[in-house]
Amino acid sequence: MPAGDAADLVRELTERRQTLASAESLTAGLFAATVAEVPGASAVLRGGLIVYATDLKASLAGVPEAELSRDGPVHPNTARALADGARRRCAADWGVGLTGVAGPADQDGVPVGTVHIGVSGPDGTSVTTHRFDGDRAGVRRATVGTAIRELGLRLRGGGNQIEHHRVE
Repeated sequence: MPAGDAADLVRELTERRQTLASAESLTAGLFAATVAEVPGASAVLRGGLIVYATDLKASLAGVPEAELSRDGPVHPNTARALADGARRRCAADWGVGLTGVAGPADQDGVPVGTVHIGVSGPDGTSVTTHRFDGDRAGVRRATVGTAIRELGLRLRGGGNQIEHHRVE
């Protein structure tokens, strides 16, 4: 992930006087840590929830237990609820929800490299689905870089609510 992406994100959020929070499963805080590495991040980063365990997705991030039971922890609906939960629970303008399978093995029939990224903001919540190649660390890094870029696109995209799923 280019170092400039996180710096650009912090700059854009700072200029807009907007804040960010995350609810992270497979990345276990790597997204928030990447944003926090940027000088000035404290002006925009409200916090993050590490919800690696399925039950914490419900109790900390507010993912409805019925959705988790029906869809499982790695699903576009879970990413959407994680993003909304991060935004709401941390009182931020923007929330990012990350869930997926980094490996080394498939999880509940979901292949390694499958990732769902939710971005919740003033104009609604978007979810994209990706398939990243590589080892565990590579999948996690690709997820963070893609989430930072997707949030940046949403910031620059104005008020269009996005509801879609994309597989790369």
